[in-house]
Amino acid sequence: MSAPPALQIREANAHLAAVHRRAAELEARLDAAERTVRAQAERLARHDQQLRAALDELGRAKDRMDAADATVEKLREQCLARGASGIQGLARFFRRLDRDRNRSLDAAELQRGLAELGMALGEAEAQAVCRRWDRDGSGTLDLEEFLRALRPPMSHAREAVIAAAFAKLDRSGDGVVTVEDLRGVYSGRAHPKVRSGEWTEEEVLRHFLDSFDSSDKDGQVGPPRPSFPHCGCPCLGPSQPVCPQVTLAEFQDYYSGVSASVDTDEEFVSMVTRAWGL
Repeated sequence: MSAPPALQIREANAHLAAVHRRAAELEARLDAAERTVRAQAERLARHDQQLRAALDELGRAKDRMDAADATVEKLREQCLARGASGIQGLARFFRRLDRDRNRSLDAAELQRGLAELGMALGEAEAQAVCRRWDRDGSGTLDLEEFLRALRPPMSHAREAVIAAAFAKLDRSGDGVVTVEDLRGVYSGRAHPKVRSGEWTEEEVLRHFLDSFDSSDKDGQVGPPRPSFPHCGCPCLGPSQPVCPQVTLAEFQDYYSGVSASVDTDEEFVSMVTRAWGL
């Protein structure tokens, strides 16, 4: 058998070389694909770890929020146990603690303030409450947000009639009214304690006015009025010879306590409507 021509040998060698090159290219691509897959798998594993860590942190944050909400619920119950003015008294007390008027309190101030009111709150609880209502990352709670959360939940109908009553009194639209404005309009005939016979209309009026009349508020000069017993909070002292201003937030604080003792929206709306002649 004769040997293949030299041309055929060169062609065969060239084809074999091309096959080797193609195999090397495929092997290189396979190695690159494996490296890519490994890198993606590592990234996915890191992402999974980060996701798990984020979910764990969300769970811990939710636990902290739940704990803070439970603490506020406990404070709300203690306030309501002091009567309808309990929420309002606590709100006024904390607004007075805010001496620099920056509308915030740190955990130590919150703890000391509650202790003065006879409400025990542990250090961890105080810190949790501050974190819950820390709006700017400063480590302090936003006072108005905290006080808003402290009010017993009210339906839209109750909030609306309270706002309507305040708007009727706030003729100038500047967000404040005076106690004398309240005195000239308020009627306690539909108040639950008047209807039950526990108080007279005059006693309800005096209690209502004294709820807003305190020495820590600025206002117009007016005649002194006799004091009336309150819920016992140190922030609710005897009446002073001033005619203080009342804000919408303070008006809401008062009625949030009253609302807690009124079962139905219809009864509450009727009471406020009759009290302010809406």
